Amino acid sequence: MPSTLGKPANCYRSRYQRLVNTRCQLTLIVVLLLEALVQAQTFTTLYNFTGGSDGAWPYAGVIQGPSGNLYGTTFGRGSGYGVVYELNTAGTETVRYSFTGGLDGSEPYTPVTRDEAGNIYGATYGGGTADRGTVFKIDTKGNETVLHSFTGGTSDGCHPDQGLLVGKFGTLFGTTNECGSSGYGTIFKINSAGNETILHSFVGSPSDGAYPYLGHLAMDKFGNLYGVTSTGGAANSGALYKLNKGGTLTLLHSFSGGTSDGCDPHGSVVLDEAGNLYGTTYSCGSNGYGTLWKASKKGKETILHNFADLPSDGCLPDAGVARDSKGNLYGVTSGCGAFGGNYGALYEFGASSGSGKITLLHSFGLSASGVAVPVGELLRTSKGALFGTTVYDGTYGYGTVWSYAP
Repeated sequence: MPSTLGKPANCYRSRYQRLVNTRCQLTLIVVLLLEALVQAQTFTTLYNFTGGSDGAWPYAGVIQGPSGNLYGTTFGRGSGYGVVYELNTAGTETVRYSFTGGLDGSEPYTPVTRDEAGNIYGATYGGGTADRGTVFKIDTKGNETVLHSFTGGTSDGCHPDQGLLVGKFGTLFGTTNECGSSGYGTIFKINSAGNETILHSFVGSPSDGAYPYLGHLAMDKFGNLYGVTSTGGAANSGALYKLNKGGTLTLLHSFSGGTSDGCDPHGSVVLDEAGNLYGTTYSCGSNGYGTLWKASKKGKETILHNFADLPSDGCLPDAGVARDSKGNLYGVTSGCGAFGGNYGALYEFGASSGSGKITLLHSFGLSASGVAVPVGELLRTSKGALFGTTVYDGTYGYGTVWSYAP
């Protein structure tokens, strides 16, 4: 990138040549360092939502297809009730489907997933036959099929706040935030024919979780499902659970809150090769701003980091984490960072080096809308590139899609 900073004026015109030359050399070093920092800046805004037909307020993160194109959802606009979009590598957005708020669904909070044929699957918070939410499929031509309309009550879940996981034979797994036998949400599966089975109805504290929120389920190689709920557990501060293939749910860890543990866990969990689990809590911990945690496959928890609400740290993480092959963790927080407030930060946790330190890779905020708020989870590619969204911010204030290159 060519220099735009220029050479300091009058560097060699002073009668005090040596002193001035020394100062000029130091100034030039600073200039070069500034230019290097500018060149090393790897954060890029890929798309600014306008709040019109293209969508508005992307709460969810993105996924990537084989061609490198990104796919995601916005909570609003389009036809008024959110969209599913595709963003190509040139930064051009295409709306794959615009929800009408009726039988087809409305207000997708959640990320989408794809099958090998390129079909897109997701869930909407509202709409459907009972206005309790839907599970949908969008084919490669943009045709939507509602696979299931949630009916609520005690026999079905309602209002899904988490995305879907594609298992074997095209089976979809997901959760609802509410309804079910006790009103605390459900875990469900939908087969390729569109038939739903309730795998578990949450019954709440103290023996179970309640209200799963954001992210999506995780699955190990044996077909066991893992997730967190925002409340429930022994202290009603959230729970980490495992659901085996036989439908038996085990609470692996009950978050206790206070200063010694986190509370209100959101988003997904991620597994390593040994079966350890990683995630975040939105609040509590030693500073009250959430935690980054690790749990063994038997549920023994270790707090890796307490978010501190400092210029060099984030706070209030809504999303879980991504993990690289070396064990480093990457995530976003919905608040704090270098600019404080409701802006947020992109961070790396150096697990592989043994340092156990948080490094802020980027601090959001101080742009057109004054707020950013990254809520959706990160996508990390095999080459180390990171992709994400902000709910607000950008040129028009309706959110962005962004990338961070290594």
